[in-house]
Amino acid sequence: MKRTLLLAFAFLAPFVWARSVQAADPNHMQQLLATNTCPNCDLSNADLRQAHLIGADLRNANLEGAQLQAANLEGADLTGANLKSADLTDTFLTNASLNSTRLEAVNFTRARLYNVEARGAVIANVNLTNVKMWGTPISVGGE
Repeated sequence: MKRTLLLAFAFLAPFVWARSVQAADPNHMQQLLATNTCPNCDLSNADLRQAHLIGADLRNANLEGAQLQAANLEGADLTGANLKSADLTDTFLTNASLNSTRLEAVNFTRARLYNVEARGAVIANVNLTNVKMWGTPISVGGE
């Protein structure tokens, strides 16, 4: 019996501790969804899948690890935001600002990026598989 409990604990322990990973501030999530504005907010690991964030003010927000699959970020201002390891698969991002944004290990698979500004952005290890892009200075590769 003790051995069974010990094995169960050993198996479940990583899942219990994984839940303690920093997550979005619930007050910031509520603020964003109610007002469409949340500059300087902690939205790390936020679940914003299919969110309608048209014209959202997310300047200097922490969106590290955020789930933004199929979100609409048309006209959003993400200037200075941290999007490290965020998932923007199937996201619609047009006439938006990613100026001075941290774009490391971001997944843009099948995203649509039209007329997105990215001056001064830190761009590394981004996934651009099947992305549709026009008027947007994000690329991978060398000279």
